Amino acid sequence: MGITDLGLSHIAFPVSDLEASIAFYRRFADMDVVHRRIGSDGGGVAWLSDLTRPFVLVLLETEVTHRIGGWAHLGVGVASRDEVDHRLVEAAAAGHDIVGPCDDTPPVGYWGIISDPDGHQLEVAYGQEVRVMLDALQPPMAGPATRS
Repeated sequence: MGITDLGLSHIAFPVSDLEASIAFYRRFADMDVVHRRIGSDGGGVAWLSDLTRPFVLVLLETEVTHRIGGWAHLGVGVASRDEVDHRLVEAAAAGHDIVGPCDDTPPVGYWGIISDPDGHQLEVAYGQEVRVMLDALQPPMAGPATRS
């Protein structure tokens, strides 16, 4: 048997227009399609990833009856505050609803929210400290094993 995924591997949610959603997540979350198929209900299914970890966003083309909205959101880190600003301006110009930018103290950082074509919320952020928090919980990784 092949490698088994362990831990959080994906989040899935409905989208009304698969191609529009793929374009949105490519543009604003740096994600690309890593798998596509037709689902059992006849709608399109796409797995998207930023290729930084074994985690995918699964988009299911179907009727959207609920949204990831309010304070519920997907979050992606970007390289700078300027990049947060750029993506928010670009999203607003493309007709997406936005919130921000907002500048909060650590570990939250500098962030903004962009609504995707179905109203699901995507946060773009710089300076969040998820890695810092995780590193504080684990001992440093040891170097290569040596034999005596």
